[in-house]
Amino acid sequence: MRPHSDPTWTPPDRPIDPSRAAFPDRRPAELRRIVRLFKPYRGRLAIVGLLVGASSLVSVASPFLLREILDTAIPQGRTGLLSLLALGMILTAVTTSVFGVLQTLISTTVGQRVMHDLRTGVYARLQRMPLAFFTRTRTGEVQSRIANDIGGMQATVTSTATSLVSNLTAVVATVVAMLALDWRLTVVSLVLLPVFVAISRRVGRERKAITAQRQKQMATMAATVTESLSVSGILLGRTMGRADSLTRSFADESERLVDLEVRSSMAGRWRMSTIGIVMAAMPALLYWAAGLTLQSGGAAISLGTLVAFVSLQQGLFRPAVSLLSTGVQIQTSLALFQRIFEYLDLPVDITEPAQPVRPDKVRGEVRFEGVEFGYDARGEPTLSGIELTVPAGSSLAVVGPTGSGKSTLSYLVPRLYDVTGGRVTLDGVDVRELAFDTLAQAVGVVSQETYLFHASVAENLRFAKPGATDEEIESAARAAQIHDHIASLPDGYDTLVGERGYRFSGGEKQRLAIARTILRDPPVLILDEATSALDTRTEHAVQQAIDALSAGRTTITIAHRLSTVRDADEIVVLDGGRIAERGSHTALMERGGRYAALVRRDAAPATVAAAAS
Repeated sequence: MRPHSDPTWTPPDRPIDPSRAAFPDRRPAELRRIVRLFKPYRGRLAIVGLLVGASSLVSVASPFLLREILDTAIPQGRTGLLSLLALGMILTAVTTSVFGVLQTLISTTVGQRVMHDLRTGVYARLQRMPLAFFTRTRTGEVQSRIANDIGGMQATVTSTATSLVSNLTAVVATVVAMLALDWRLTVVSLVLLPVFVAISRRVGRERKAITAQRQKQMATMAATVTESLSVSGILLGRTMGRADSLTRSFADESERLVDLEVRSSMAGRWRMSTIGIVMAAMPALLYWAAGLTLQSGGAAISLGTLVAFVSLQQGLFRPAVSLLSTGVQIQTSLALFQRIFEYLDLPVDITEPAQPVRPDKVRGEVRFEGVEFGYDARGEPTLSGIELTVPAGSSLAVVGPTGSGKSTLSYLVPRLYDVTGGRVTLDGVDVRELAFDTLAQAVGVVSQETYLFHASVAENLRFAKPGATDEEIESAARAAQIHDHIASLPDGYDTLVGERGYRFSGGEKQRLAIARTILRDPPVLILDEATSALDTRTEHAVQQAIDALSAGRTTITIAHRLSTVRDADEIVVLDGGRIAERGSHTALMERGGRYAALVRRDAAPATVAAAAS
């Protein structure tokens, strides 16, 4: 939970990419990268381009038809020509509308596919990140990148490309048509265009900066909601009497977002409105310029030409303003794309080799050969000089004081982290050379922190083996000694477990996790303090389930309560990341060293409790 008492507190964010800091203006490269997102759909985009071009050319024909109506058909009373010209204007409108609907359908489909590619790309990248990334990143921040940032790009990726091509084509076609009608009026119409472009670019830069702040604030709010409105967050807030404080803190963050949203909406609004006013006033300037030309003795401009030109100029207004707005939107969207690209560019430390090893059968022998590991390359190593062999089917218990590296040691076997020195092998093969699916199938982990999805009991169990039958699920639950409890529930295996499994007690959740692992049937089992948070009675029931799970498997137990590891084939005592003692329970007790001291310390509370009773 964040320290809400400090109103100036802001959540720690990812370190900025050094390359981005060194080269702050990366717009050309980023624009090229954005364009590459559309490359798989270039065939559909080509069709959109053809439709856009055809639509623009057809729409430009209307002013010329109008000029012929005003200068020829009506003055000369040619009814047949008038009918044909009027019909042509109607057909032009119908054709333009049909082309518009088709190009919207295709472009929207392409845009949504690009958003799908971005969402799945970011999600897949995050699935490959090491555990360390998630220990230093707030969950709400990750969710915000996928939901808010990609969602905020919807308008850009679904319509910007089409809008850009459509408006650019319309502007070029309209300008050519205007020049064909009268070059003098065209010069009057376009004299301020460079000023308008400069204004829109400046507005785009302002909105981009504000958008980056807004998205960061939205990520902060998402993280706050995720933490404080989870089951654990609600329990903590209410039991600590901090509900009102959390509400005020959220209100402050929401207030900051309000300010950023207003600033984003109003950035450059007056300047863009000025452009709109000038463009709207342009017909009056054209009539004025035409009158002055006539008064000064210049070539007369026919009424039909003038009306047709004003119609073209008004037709130019919409795509020109839209083109300027599109430029602003593209610059604004760069802030969103940058945040997404940051996640897509995250380095993946744990990778599968190009030709991974997939053994036919895993026996389960685990070896630690000169293992070194440190979370921070600049700090002291967490593990150093670890030499261990766990024969297939045997059991190893790892004990030691808090911070000695017990859990870290267990994380190296399933490659939640990779060693920084030495190697960990499974049946003689370096785990870094094994295929991900092989390693996941070979090593099962039951931790103290049990995670259950907000789904039914059966769905939670099938997460380990999607194709499991009802009989297999029930057999696994029986082995974990949880079947009878599940069967007693009104909905049985269809019972929803609730958010993070809060409908079940700690011991019940732990046994569900054990049943899930039994269903997967891994030859190597990691038990990371699986019973340390349970009371004695519940621990006994869970321990029976663990005994059933451990039978015939290579088992590495990270123990807090030493009473659970007395029967291990070998016990290792870690201290400061190094092996301090090793041996059986009997041998270590006879030695009277650190293990014996830990056992005496572990037994002291029980002795005090017995004396008090």
